[in-house]
Amino acid sequence: MKTLFTFLVALCSVTMFAQTTISGKVTDNKGKPVGGANVFIEGAYDGTTSDANGEFSFTTSEKGNQILVITYLSFETTKIPIVIEKYVPQTITLRESVNTLDTVVISAGMMKAGDNSKVSALKPLDIVTTAGAMGDVVGALQTLPGAQIVGESGRLFVRGGESDETQTYVDGIRVAQPYNASANNIPTRGRFSPFLFSGMTFSTGGYSAEFGDALSSVLLLNTINEVNEEHSNFSFMTVGLGASNVQKWKKNSLSFNLSYINLEPYQRIIKQNVDWVKPYQSMSGETVFRRHFENGLFKLYAAFDYTTFNLNQKSVNFPEPISVDTQNNNFYLNSSYKGNFGAGWNIQTGISFGYSQNKNEIDRSNLKNRENASHMKLKLTKKFSDRVHLAFGGDYFITDFDETYKDVTLGDFNDGYRNNIGAVYAESDIFFSKKLAAKLGLRAMNSTFIDKSSVEPRISLAYKTSKNGQVSLAYGDFHQNPKQGYLKFNSDFNYEKTSHYILNYLYTVNGKTLRAEVFYKDYSDLVKYDTYTPLFDSNYNNNGYGYAKGLDVFWRDNKSVKNLDYWVSYSYIDSKRDYQNYEANVTPSFVANHTLSVVTKYWINDWKSQLSITNSFATGRPYDNPNETDFMSGKTKNYNSLSLGWAYLLSPQKILYFSVSNVLGSDNIFGYEYALAPDSNGQYQRQAITQPADRFFFIGFFWTISKDKSKNQLENL
Repeated sequence: MKTLFTFLVALCSVTMFAQTTISGKVTDNKGKPVGGANVFIEGAYDGTTSDANGEFSFTTSEKGNQILVITYLSFETTKIPIVIEKYVPQTITLRESVNTLDTVVISAGMMKAGDNSKVSALKPLDIVTTAGAMGDVVGALQTLPGAQIVGESGRLFVRGGESDETQTYVDGIRVAQPYNASANNIPTRGRFSPFLFSGMTFSTGGYSAEFGDALSSVLLLNTINEVNEEHSNFSFMTVGLGASNVQKWKKNSLSFNLSYINLEPYQRIIKQNVDWVKPYQSMSGETVFRRHFENGLFKLYAAFDYTTFNLNQKSVNFPEPISVDTQNNNFYLNSSYKGNFGAGWNIQTGISFGYSQNKNEIDRSNLKNRENASHMKLKLTKKFSDRVHLAFGGDYFITDFDETYKDVTLGDFNDGYRNNIGAVYAESDIFFSKKLAAKLGLRAMNSTFIDKSSVEPRISLAYKTSKNGQVSLAYGDFHQNPKQGYLKFNSDFNYEKTSHYILNYLYTVNGKTLRAEVFYKDYSDLVKYDTYTPLFDSNYNNNGYGYAKGLDVFWRDNKSVKNLDYWVSYSYIDSKRDYQNYEANVTPSFVANHTLSVVTKYWINDWKSQLSITNSFATGRPYDNPNETDFMSGKTKNYNSLSLGWAYLLSPQKILYFSVSNVLGSDNIFGYEYALAPDSNGQYQRQAITQPADRFFFIGFFWTISKDKSKNQLENL
């Protein structure tokens, strides 16, 4: 018995002396103690929790080389190699995690909607619930700061840039023909229905190195990744009919949308300012097929539309109206795959094909053109750590354009070009802390038709100034091929170029968003020519230049007043250019110095209705009056348009919708067309460029059929 007792005592002594004490203190990067941090030996049960003073102490029987692990919520996990027998107490400083919701985001030049964005200026449904937008993506974007109101075009003009300086992408793949067909000074619409998109990023400048060949802006549209249930929608409207359906099975889903628009019945009732022989008619459709794989998602998007119209357009230069008969066929196919592979790698790849054909009979002449455009893309990304993300890849664009012009007097002409653009880029997001982050990028591009290359550095910085506020800085160089109207006649060009400088402040708290941004854009190598319009025998050069600078402010509040959601956007811009056939460096005809939009949406519960009101205002735009000595010295009167929309729920799945644009009937003038030669009194006569109609009225009935009897289209109105 004594021998056994002696053995147990010896065993306990050996065990006791085999224990090693691990102790120290845990602090944050400011030296403040971190209480409640978990401290343990990796792969063992030995560990403890730091106390209120950040101090910890525990014993372990482990030997040799080990890993000491320290974890705490909102801080990065820290791993420290130690040798147990040589361990001495130490102070361990934790780094704040950059994966938390309050981490700084780079926001300079970017406005996002949906896609679970950390900071969203708009929700996806705002694209189609804004009074006056008429369900058009571009129409809704024109209520945001940075976008100009160019009513005779309907296209997206951003911060002193023309509409061709903005590129549109669907699921990261470029759309070469983003607008419907139109005639001179008749506004057009974007081709795509907003019903199939879940999110949007609208860049007003300083955009990512992933994109290029755009001097001013990119518009990124993302189709829905997942559908919740099968349903059908039917639309009966004063302008046409619409139908959509969603099917879902296993890992697949299919959505489609069909639309028939015919403005003839409407225009027989409502007086127009345009002499329509055959009003606008179109048949269009879109579909998205999705298949989920274990490590990725494949999407196939296809859209088509056929458009036709005929009108007589008055011109101050011709005694009789000019007959314009137009037909347009357009098809767009986009396939993309997004997934992950290997050790933390992500891949995004895809290909698109766009086909557009226009047939225009203009009095006794015939103009026909065709464009085939393709885009192939590969993008790889990897998170090397929570603080360093790398993205790199390449693009290849192919554009084949052909145009034939036949005139009974002048004869036949054929123009066109084929341009291949190859580009590679690399970009890194670096999070120095929760408060400081940077995006560094470089893009290189080569164009075969003009035989030129470019290298474009891009950099953005963001710093969190408070819990809810941050500032961002952005700089970038951007190049663009001269537009189609020049390339079809000439190839001896350089890239057009601009440099962006942006300072942004963003404040978000409890349903309120304030976004203020100042910017400066320096333009160089812009195209100039010496004729009234670009012609095959014009003399072209890249001696044009200019600048744009200004302030954009956006305020949104959907919390202060129950059931009320509103936003206010204001833009000030000072822009001058000497380009095209300009005689001097002046403000372009599409720029208004001040633009203000106020959008409100109010849900009236007792009436089961949503009321939407939008008022858009812009100061006058310059125009050139040849009766005056100074070039571009004229200015139009101010623009103003008040629009209303009202949605009434007849039942949970049946909605009656009414809207009217420009309720007050403001006589908005966008500029003037002057005669090419003076009259007998030496004066150049003119004709105002006005709205196609004083107002636009819309009535629609929308019916949803689904298993969920409460699902409806209210968010799509």
